[in-house]
Amino acid sequence: MNYRVVHTTEYLYSDWAGLCHNEARLQPRQLPGQKCLSSVLRIDPPPVDYRERLDFFGNRVAYFAIQSSHERMVVTATSEVAITAEQNLFAFGNEMAWETVRERLRSDHTPESFDALQYTLDSPVVIADGEMLDYAQDSFTAGRPLVEAVSNLMQRIHRDFTYSPGFTTIATPLSEVIAHRRGVCQDFAHFAIGCLRSVGLAARYVSGYIETLPPPGAPRLVGADASHAWFSVYLPDLGWLDFDPTNNQIPREQHITVAWGRDFADVTPLKGVAFGGGQHKLQVSVDVAPID
Repeated sequence: MNYRVVHTTEYLYSDWAGLCHNEARLQPRQLPGQKCLSSVLRIDPPPVDYRERLDFFGNRVAYFAIQSSHERMVVTATSEVAITAEQNLFAFGNEMAWETVRERLRSDHTPESFDALQYTLDSPVVIADGEMLDYAQDSFTAGRPLVEAVSNLMQRIHRDFTYSPGFTTIATPLSEVIAHRRGVCQDFAHFAIGCLRSVGLAARYVSGYIETLPPPGAPRLVGADASHAWFSVYLPDLGWLDFDPTNNQIPREQHITVAWGRDFADVTPLKGVAFGGGQHKLQVSVDVAPID
């Protein structure tokens, strides 16, 4: 399946901004089952400095600086992506117990296991606590296969938490999400990651997009999609397996991966600092459309 993704971010300032420095993580990764055919960033006003690099996690990062006075900044990422393979579904018949996975994370001396260890630790947004451990223990019973336990955790989060756009922001503490059992995709991913880390497993945050389909008989609304988030758990010998608690599904051909890290703070789509500008308004438009 091939997709074209158009992600537009617009900042409107109440006063003139004279200088800004920014980082964008808006361009899809190259993966075994995902090929980024093209990806272009269009920035207005044009930057005087623009560079691309890979960050610590291997995500594509574009740095740019604007030095001309401006009351409006628009960043548009247009990408074409081919999803050529589904996640290894044979992994979902794997019978390795979650306790075995936890022990192998610490005893295996492969580069993959060493890398996965960092995802067992607390991170800026996700600090595992007793409440997350209590919730996780209903899924992680003794001897249960890891894939079965994580699938159960995903299903329970989907059942117990209400998707409520606008209830949280990127600054809302995870404790508030847990207390009200409400939030959005990034909140559910963070909570699942906290639960997994509380039992000693490696879990990472994944940002990207998902193709959304309109109700039967309704037209597809251009620009009405949004960024999406889910999580991955590490399974020795097989690698990382993705789970989407918002939709209670295993990501396959409809999910497009942009970046991953310990939590949202590592993969923020667009962040920076501006000198001047006063207050600002933010508008985001995302369109994910299949192409021939």
